[in-house]
Amino acid sequence: MSDHDQREALLRRDGFLIAIAGLSLMCGMNFSPYFEPGFILLRPVLVNLFITSPLLVFYFTSLFLGLAAVAIAGVPAAIYERMTGQTQSDSTSLTIWVAGCALLAMPPILRLVGVW
Repeated sequence: MSDHDQREALLRRDGFLIAIAGLSLMCGMNFSPYFEPGFILLRPVLVNLFITSPLLVFYFTSLFLGLAAVAIAGVPAAIYERMTGQTQSDSTSLTIWVAGCALLAMPPILRLVGVW
């Protein structure tokens, strides 16, 4: 693989990772339908950790939901990689990961647009 091909593959991979991060951020936004249940479930946990500031609870809820979206959307990609015996992610597994994030981010996007 030449240096040019290697750079092109890295740029393509970075594009997939940016899409995954952007879509997972949509799941953690305060207009997301996941936010209020996540806030209610996470608040007692954070209070037990002596994090009582409402602003910090708000931020930690957003962070937790974004990370949960990345983890949940990555499961089908990980299963695909395990079934094919891959040791590194390729464009197919990253596409599966982006599609999983897009499915999870569909309700927040629809709520943002005003459809839901």
